[in-house]
Amino acid sequence: MGFIDTHQLVMFIAAGWLLNLTPGPDVLYIVTNALKSGTRAGIVAGLGITAGCFVHIFAAAVGVGALLATSATAFTVLKWVGAAYLLWMGARMLFSKASGDSASGAAIAAARVQSTAMVSLRRVFMGGFWTNVLNPKVAIFFLAFVPQFIAPGTENKALAFVLLGVLFNVNAIPVNAGWALAASWMARRVGAVQRGMHWLDRIAGAMFIGFGLKLAFSDRPAV
Repeated sequence: MGFIDTHQLVMFIAAGWLLNLTPGPDVLYIVTNALKSGTRAGIVAGLGITAGCFVHIFAAAVGVGALLATSATAFTVLKWVGAAYLLWMGARMLFSKASGDSASGAAIAAARVQSTAMVSLRRVFMGGFWTNVLNPKVAIFFLAFVPQFIAPGTENKALAFVLLGVLFNVNAIPVNAGWALAASWMARRVGAVQRGMHWLDRIAGAMFIGFGLKLAFSDRPAV
């Protein structure tokens, strides 16, 4: 790539992988769906998050991200919308109906297979999409992170930004799939996880509420 040298490109890819391995609302969403409904649901959740990242990449390239970075009002509005969405999702999971505690291991496994078959993958995808799109810090992150790797003499910086953003997103797909595979593997093999599966929504719901409150009371980060 003419706008970035080989060393910088390797650093960009490595930094992207490390950042995507860091637990947060996106990772939690992938892991929760994979634990509950299997690898396919976890991977679809990751693809929804990736689609949400594309929105931030192209929005930042055309100036929307810069608006969020410079306008306290714009950032605050999107921040509260995103926080409300995370709180709503957390409350829905926290207060969902629990299955009976007396189910045997075989019954739990059968119920999990049925859940995988019945889960709406479109709903899982859209949940990941909106979890990402409604977080203004993702837009600020791309504005702060990506330009550091664009060569100063690059003529079309917007195009370079989009290309690096797309590369970041593509590199995130195997990481997200890895989270889904790991969570699904754990759910199949750890009996305690299977027996406590009905508590998963409560734990994840509480964590989503925590992320929502953290976002609601956060300040606009500096770029």
